Amino acid sequence: MIEVIGVRFKKAGKIYYFGPNGIDIKKGQNVIVETARGIEFGECVIGIRKISEEDIVAPLKSVLRLATEEDINKHKENKAKETEAFEICLKKIEEHNLVMKLIDVEYTFDNNKVIFYFTAEGRVDFRELVKDLATIFKTRIELRQIGVRDEAKMIGGLGPCGRPLCCSTFLGDFASVSIKMAKEQSLSLNPTKISGICGRLMCCLNYEQSTYEEIRKELPRVGSVVETELGKGEVVGNNVLKELVRVKLPRKNEEIIQDFKIYDVKLISGSYEGEVEDTNIRLEITDEADKALIKNLIKDN
Repeated sequence: MIEVIGVRFKKAGKIYYFGPNGIDIKKGQNVIVETARGIEFGECVIGIRKISEEDIVAPLKSVLRLATEEDINKHKENKAKETEAFEICLKKIEEHNLVMKLIDVEYTFDNNKVIFYFTAEGRVDFRELVKDLATIFKTRIELRQIGVRDEAKMIGGLGPCGRPLCCSTFLGDFASVSIKMAKEQSLSLNPTKISGICGRLMCCLNYEQSTYEEIRKELPRVGSVVETELGKGEVVGNNVLKELVRVKLPRKNEEIIQDFKIYDVKLISGSYEGEVEDTNIRLEITDEADKALIKNLIKDN
């Protein structure tokens, strides 16, 4: 076991582990650490704890020091510089007639490098732009192309639920999301209902997925025959979250439909739902534009 702390360099950014170097570091304190791209200013988001060496990406670097008042002021100065650099870069992009969208600018703590994040439909020849920026800022310049999810994470905003975007508030990494999840959760396949402001499938589709998968393993499929306290009947529907099975029961002159808890029915014939395969997903959408958008969501995710 080895002692580490968890450090973030951006809000909702990925957490990196560093050795505390004998310093008593508390959660919420700012620290100065050495990274692959130089000296950086970060926040301790996980206090000192012991973890297995197998969980560490070698080599484990150590914290240099707790951030001083001077370090904190320098960090604030860098943030002010980033705003200025953003405006300068925008003008240069326009001068060079480049088809790219500038998203964010980041100074390394030691000012050894300025990183410009942008999005673009395809490849962009920005060699002349880099030369101009290097002349202006007199330091190393990096232009990094990012995807639409990273763009949403950096810019922030409100999701369809009305809350701040998960990716810009607490998600450190983007989990894999597929159209199968929407189908398993019985959600509408309407693109406007299952895609976020980035145009990709909503990250929150992944939050309850494991719960749906576990419950579906115990739910008899529609069409199966089950034994209930009222006799045998045919399954005509399921409610996953309520763990209810809807059963059609024959009577002398009519049929009744009754809901039962999963543990109150016994499968006689048929099968359990288990997982919904991608091949079973049907696009029950009439609008051709919506069909095309759903197919793109499946392909992109």
